[in-house]
Amino acid sequence: MCGISGMLGQPDPAVVQRMTQVLLHRGPDGTQVWSDQHVALGHNRLAIVDLQGSPQPLFGTQSEVLIANGEIYNFREIRQQFPSYHWKTQGDSETILALHHHAKSARKSGTLSANDHARWIQQLNGMYAFALWDADSRQLILARDPLGIKPLIRTSINGSLLFASEIKAFPAHEAYIPQIDESALVARLAWEYPLDGTTLLKDVHQVRSGTVEVWSIDSFGQAVLQGKATIERQSVQPHGAWNPSTQAVDLLESFVEGVSERLMADVPVGIVLSGGLDSSLVAAVAHQAAERANQPVPACWTVAESEDNPDWVAAEEVASVLDLKHHQHILESDSFDSRLPDLAWHGEDLDLTVLFFQPLFEKMSHHVTVGLCGQGADELHAGYPRYGDLKSHAKMIDERLSSIEHPFARTIENGSLPVGDAWYAADHSGSAHTESLQDFLQFELDHGQLSNFQLRLVDRHSMAHSLEVRVPFLSKSHRTASHALPMDWRLPSTLEEKAALRAAASLTSLPHHIVRRPKLPAGTATSPSLIKTLLEELKPRCQELFQRYQPFAGALRTQPEIALGLGLFEATHILDRGVKKPQGSTTDLLDRVIG
Repeated sequence: MCGISGMLGQPDPAVVQRMTQVLLHRGPDGTQVWSDQHVALGHNRLAIVDLQGSPQPLFGTQSEVLIANGEIYNFREIRQQFPSYHWKTQGDSETILALHHHAKSARKSGTLSANDHARWIQQLNGMYAFALWDADSRQLILARDPLGIKPLIRTSINGSLLFASEIKAFPAHEAYIPQIDESALVARLAWEYPLDGTTLLKDVHQVRSGTVEVWSIDSFGQAVLQGKATIERQSVQPHGAWNPSTQAVDLLESFVEGVSERLMADVPVGIVLSGGLDSSLVAAVAHQAAERANQPVPACWTVAESEDNPDWVAAEEVASVLDLKHHQHILESDSFDSRLPDLAWHGEDLDLTVLFFQPLFEKMSHHVTVGLCGQGADELHAGYPRYGDLKSHAKMIDERLSSIEHPFARTIENGSLPVGDAWYAADHSGSAHTESLQDFLQFELDHGQLSNFQLRLVDRHSMAHSLEVRVPFLSKSHRTASHALPMDWRLPSTLEEKAALRAAASLTSLPHHIVRRPKLPAGTATSPSLIKTLLEELKPRCQELFQRYQPFAGALRTQPEIALGLGLFEATHILDRGVKKPQGSTTDLLDRVIG
């Protein structure tokens, strides 16, 4: 896990050096900047595999230079495919260079197209975002893994392409002036997460999940997009039937395989244990997966606001039943208020109710460098309450849009979004994507509920403490098995969500009541009183923020925590330009915005 940054076209290594300094939390084990006349590349390393032998950038056998973030879980298999390749490291990232070299050599003449690049990238099994510069062909290849687990964000300034793991790196360029993207904000307030390629900053877009982009230099030395291609898109394709008596064991096996892959590390690994079904299932297969991977059995970490919190009690029982070492931490009464500014800066969005992530990941990082979490299970197995009443969910979204006075809300309502970098579809009204559960699950996979919300939260807040968190539910084996599940084995008429996953979990040693435990919101379940108290204390500021953001006030009034998040986002990423951690208390920052 690392941080990457770069500049294509009229590169200034000093700018990229400043970008790496902003992203130092992502990789404290080594920082390097490399440049030539066309490109500058920066890398912050968090050493996970081949601890001493894989500093980046990595250099290929000809003119290739690579910076990569993430993990390639099948790197040993790829290395065996190319025994004659001149390997320089024992790490996983170098396999990207080897695959590119093989594809380039097989072509013999001419440059590789975006589709050519997509074909060799498809051989990677992992979570990744990388930039590969080929000086011979003057191609910069930007690629992002099929689920968007790892971030890759870009913008253009005066003909130069800037890209990075986090948006806070871009103000390192003195000509970059961050502005809130009000169009993206409208969709964010309606849907509760950024949609498609948008961020909350104007002209700052994400490389789409499962996509490769090929950039080059024109005759004026400016960056131009040559083409893009799909590496992999997720497809919800339910089969006609599923028999738990014969197929639950296969579903469980697909998950064990994913956990086993994600134990790949030369550093200690731990488990994020909330006591819910998803994280408990990670713990339930830990012994089996560790034996298979020939790795130590990971310990578990839990935080909550009190020892009688249901999550705390459930997690304690799970760890005890499974004979796993368990680290527990009670949240301090003032931990949220003191951490809120950092949460806003690291999170790069409007989220507040996940405040427990910061102390949880901080505690883990004192002992391990890698964590395993349960993110992704709800999206694959229909675990959220909204899936049980799609009509009400669509109505809520459309009512929020109707209450927003900004003209872009009418653009969304009219189904006339400009399809391109920012928007992947023309219609993002609530009613457009809720005809069936299958359609809605597909929409969320395609348009950012995972990549732009759940996975962003885990990435930003774990990397804030130089901790790599992996998501075994999104392994290739488990997502393939999950995509094929019939809808009534994700959300049956009894409305007990994740029916097939519960059938698989019942084959483990988990207690029956843990297997049957209903879904609870992660943040409010872990720390309901602390969040409620914080919002109550800041309530007067909310009223002032409604006035400041008057065109959006209709939607903000029903989401006061989002109003606070918007105020903190403006304070940290607009007024302070996001270049350093915020100074001052939450109220100090909000008062600066309110004026």
